[in-house]
Amino acid sequence: MLDAILWIFQNIGMAFYNLAYALSHPASWLNWSDKEAIMRVVYYGGSVEFFFVVFTVFLVLTAVGIWKNEFMWGCVRGLEGMANTVGRFAAWAGLIMVIQQILIVFIQRIFARPDMVFGIGIPLQFDISWYSEELKLYNALIVTSALHTPLSKAGMCGWT
Repeated sequence: MLDAILWIFQNIGMAFYNLAYALSHPASWLNWSDKEAIMRVVYYGGSVEFFFVVFTVFLVLTAVGIWKNEFMWGCVRGLEGMANTVGRFAAWAGLIMVIQQILIVFIQRIFARPDMVFGIGIPLQFDISWYSEELKLYNALIVTSALHTPLSKAGMCGWT
């Protein structure tokens, strides 16, 4: 039992070092052309080290918020502002998705074309399937913000 408690406190202590090392050496994990750097992100994204970095940041923010109440209210206002921005961005993505879907249907069914061409001189030409694949991105944005925005609004209404 004491070993488990010691292990937890050691990992909380090492979280400060791990965070400082990751922030001071961004080239070791942000170089997407290097397969080793990609594996670092994949490994550390689900590792014990990353968990304890996030957990320690949570503990520090909670402790500072208990000590200085204004700081925590600033965090809440910042997170709610971010939630509103993400929700508005996703709403525009939804509008773009609907317009793009209408355009795809018109081009495929009415004009019977397999591609869209834009431009004067040297045109930009993509197959319709390229635009259909982009709709997956818009659907992901809408689904995640559809889950995110009501939860943030529920917190603003006092439903905790």
